[in-house]
Amino acid sequence: MSDDDGRREDLEKARLSWMPWRWLTLGGAARAWAEPWQKAVRARVAGPGVTVGEGVFVAPDARLLAEPGRAVVLGARTVIGTDVFVHGPAELGEAVIVHPRVVIDGARAGVVIGAGTRIANGAMLMAFDHGSDPTAELASQPVTSRGIEVGRDVWIGAGAIVCDGVTVGDHAVIEAGAVVASDVPAWAVVGGAPGRVVGD
Repeated sequence: MSDDDGRREDLEKARLSWMPWRWLTLGGAARAWAEPWQKAVRARVAGPGVTVGEGVFVAPDARLLAEPGRAVVLGARTVIGTDVFVHGPAELGEAVIVHPRVVIDGARAGVVIGAGTRIANGAMLMAFDHGSDPTAELASQPVTSRGIEVGRDVWIGAGAIVCDGVTVGDHAVIEAGAVVASDVPAWAVVGGAPGRVVGD
């Protein structure tokens, strides 16, 4: 391999990590060198409690954290971008696209994301909350976890936050920057903070 070829591969690895959806259409010579690279990355991230499906892409600096009883499952053809953090329990269906700098924290109750869902840069899905007793110190407040469920073919925009206890219906759209603290019906468009239905 020439120096130019090596530089091209490094550049393409960076492109794939920052634009992970490219993995789904990668072909030809690029697929020939990229598949062994990704096989090594998948082997590194797939450990106790982490299940990685066929054809998954994981950026090398993504972090998948499973603990006893808190598994992380990535369905076939799911792609995980750079600087993503997934803490189990978390189950991502087939062909989910997770763009860079997304945080998915399953806490105790977990996060389930349906097939074909897209999560844009910097979105957060946090399946836990803190108590809000004004007479108690913050450190002594209980932590609760009800879980988050996201349906199939959902779009979660850049910087959106999905709070604990929320269910998002199939084909819904959560606009960039929305803060979603209540359930979202199927096919709804939600925007704002707090999030409210703004269309369908």
